[in-house]
Amino acid sequence: MSEFFEPPPAPEPEPEQKPRPPWMGPPEGTLAGVVALELVLARSEKAAVCVTRLSAYPTGFGLELMTIAAEEELDPCLFGGPRMRGLRPIRASSGEIPPEMLRFGIQFADGSKATNTERPFPPSSRDDPEPERPLIFPGGGGGGGGSWRQEMWVWPLPPPGPIAFVCEWPVAGIPLTRHEIDAQLILDAAQRAQVVFPEDDMPSFRDGRSGARAFISTHSRPVATRRDPPTRE
Repeated sequence: MSEFFEPPPAPEPEPEQKPRPPWMGPPEGTLAGVVALELVLARSEKAAVCVTRLSAYPTGFGLELMTIAAEEELDPCLFGGPRMRGLRPIRASSGEIPPEMLRFGIQFADGSKATNTERPFPPSSRDDPEPERPLIFPGGGGGGGGSWRQEMWVWPLPPPGPIAFVCEWPVAGIPLTRHEIDAQLILDAAQRAQVVFPEDDMPSFRDGRSGARAFISTHSRPVATRRDPPTRE
């Protein structure tokens, strides 16, 4: 053994992973009930904001927010991300939200709401009390070439009555816009959700990785980009 080089210390044990609480993502092992929705929430000469593919579970629902822009540089910057840091950061002290960011939120019939401009830090353990208001979490997403998609998880299920989808995107010429649907559509779909395997039996749940695959934001790493057509020899 060398008298000069000392072996590295033994690695510290990894902290115990706890299963993700229901407000942070959809339950593993459950097939969602689906609501067919092709909603053009708002549009201007520059871009359109669409809500598609509602997926309802017993604990909440997922949706896909899609933007279609006639100008490629219109990146919605949902939930911030690296590009947003290169623009103007959200300054909570002044209440300013960069005009480049697409603001999106939902409002339940009881008046409670959740938006992507918030920076919530809800309890992350099942042992903690439930949050007192609705939450939106980013999921997978990406895009390019004028088309962007972002999955979102909304917790909890809405109460009966109207549920509003609200957006605003100043740089794209989209003012504050609100569209309501009947929350019963989501509640009925949640009743159709099927538990294929109990969540406690899922491998990712047992080792504390529940929801990690489905709800990791990839907005800063586009999954689809515009490609130039091949040139002919």
